[in-house]
Amino acid sequence: MKKTLQTLCLCLFMLALLTAGCGGGKDGKDKKELVVGTEPAFAPFEFQKENSKEYVGFDMDLIAAIAKRMGYEKCTIRGMGFDALIPALEAKNIDVAIAGMTITEERAKKVIFSKPYYKSGLAIVVHKDNNTVKEAADLKGKKIAVQIGTTGAMEAEKIEGAKITSFNTNGEACLEIKNKAVDAVIGDLPVEAYFLEQGGKEYAKIVGKTLTSEDYGIAVAKSNPALAKEVDKALDELKKNGEYDKLYRKWFGEMPKQ
Repeated sequence: MKKTLQTLCLCLFMLALLTAGCGGGKDGKDKKELVVGTEPAFAPFEFQKENSKEYVGFDMDLIAAIAKRMGYEKCTIRGMGFDALIPALEAKNIDVAIAGMTITEERAKKVIFSKPYYKSGLAIVVHKDNNTVKEAADLKGKKIAVQIGTTGAMEAEKIEGAKITSFNTNGEACLEIKNKAVDAVIGDLPVEAYFLEQGGKEYAKIVGKTLTSEDYGIAVAKSNPALAKEVDKALDELKKNGEYDKLYRKWFGEMPKQ
């Protein structure tokens, strides 16, 4: 019995040591893996490479650089719906979320946001033959497609009499323009501009002024303020050493506006 008890104690001790060695960096001591959540249908920020399972884009390059700067050995990307990102953070299924996520008061009640890493705004996209919708005021009572859970969807809700249809991705929303099933799409300006450059301008165009000014941030669970501070520190360092600017040029072709 005594020998059995000693053996049991030894096993428990070894298990404790093993457990202490696993943590994915969540306690700041073991930085083997940073688990990142994203919604991979938001080019040029995050999207799936053609004929590949790899996720690419500005956000993907940026978070990989941040993880490396923070000392992580591995940066694992998990794709999911945009509206599932914050719940995944709260459930501790992911460490951070980066997905062209606008910093809003409502979201900031649930997560900690990093310092802004990109300034954006909302654009109106219509069919190239549509000369009726020229600005936001012309959207009253019109059919509008949006991506679910985005600030574009929130802005559309403010338009009087608008008939709104929500889609899982911006690409699906823009397809409604091609089919002339809606009058307009409201979405993030850089995403819509990229969509046009990738072939969308054959049937669509952006009209009017940018609707809002928005800052994108990296989201971290409220329960992990230490990680949020590390992300901010790494982001600052990447901006100081020029690596951020290098990534910006790669995906947008010009330097961030000061």
